[in-house]
Amino acid sequence: MTTAFDPIDLSGTPLANRIAMAPMTRSRADEGGRPTGLTADYYAQRATAGLIVTEGIQPSYVGQGYPNTPGLHHEEQVAAWREVTDAVHAAGGRIFAQLMHTGRIGHPVLLPEGLHPVGVSAVAAQGQVFTHEGPKDFVTPRELTHDEVLETIQDFAAAARGAIEAGFDGVELHGANGYLIHQFLAPGSNLRTDEWGGSEENRIRFAVESVKAVAEAIGAHRTGLRLSPGNPFNDISEPDPESTYTALVQALQPLGLAYLHIGEVPGRRELTQRLRKLFSGTLILNPATEGPTGPDELALIEDGTADLVSFGQLFLANPDLPARLRAGGPYNEPDGTTFYGGDAKGYTDYPAL
Repeated sequence: MTTAFDPIDLSGTPLANRIAMAPMTRSRADEGGRPTGLTADYYAQRATAGLIVTEGIQPSYVGQGYPNTPGLHHEEQVAAWREVTDAVHAAGGRIFAQLMHTGRIGHPVLLPEGLHPVGVSAVAAQGQVFTHEGPKDFVTPRELTHDEVLETIQDFAAAARGAIEAGFDGVELHGANGYLIHQFLAPGSNLRTDEWGGSEENRIRFAVESVKAVAEAIGAHRTGLRLSPGNPFNDISEPDPESTYTALVQALQPLGLAYLHIGEVPGRRELTQRLRKLFSGTLILNPATEGPTGPDELALIEDGTADLVSFGQLFLANPDLPARLRAGGPYNEPDGTTFYGGDAKGYTDYPAL
């Protein structure tokens, strides 16, 4: 029987175990969108994960949707990430960069002067975003032109090349949680009538073309994609996710990607299992649970539901999580007041066993 503590080959990248660190926004980059020495410490502390997937990294200036998030669109950012990947590799870990364009999720005060959030269509999300000036309502995004859609795809590819230059083992495109790729997939946010919207084939096109561009830039074996079928987060409306995501995964299957990472929502286990059957590569699952993903979810590897399970808050608070899972605990409790922004408190000061 396969267990969470068995190694696995991820399209040529050997992983020591099947316990992944899920991407989590921490908002601790400097003003230039660069990770700091503290960031290197944070990820190196968690290098016993089979795979680390970083916090969302914007591929362009306009792709930023939150304060103090890091980028991979400038040479100084690439150089700063090299310190992080070197630290993780020195500790024996493997790390993928998550590329996240937030699209309509954001606000002009978070962007350089003159820039405005962009989206698949000029449809504002309901809700607010936290900024340095406090919470602000989401604004109506400027709809991307056809040429800008193509430019955005190339932004992903350029950021992926920067990630490899920075020493990452690969990249994960963020196609979940209501951000730009998800906005293209969802009919509630995608009102376009050109080749990027309308039919199911057109709505999945941006995701497919973005993945293809990244795979061509760095190799499919170093390219992953995160999806969250039916997730209403960030005001997403997907009345028929089964059909949309079946079509998407069927289109992606021939590409030979490193993995598919599913952020599962309650009541969608049957869809997860369907997508697993359609996708012949490695499946990472962040399963739907009542609370944070915990030790009970390791059984999903044993029964074949997933190849790896990704942990969020539990990994945030327990830098040596694989050892704790093997020992059956104990576990540090995560401090929600320190999740976003700040210094070492709640970031690099959680004790190991």
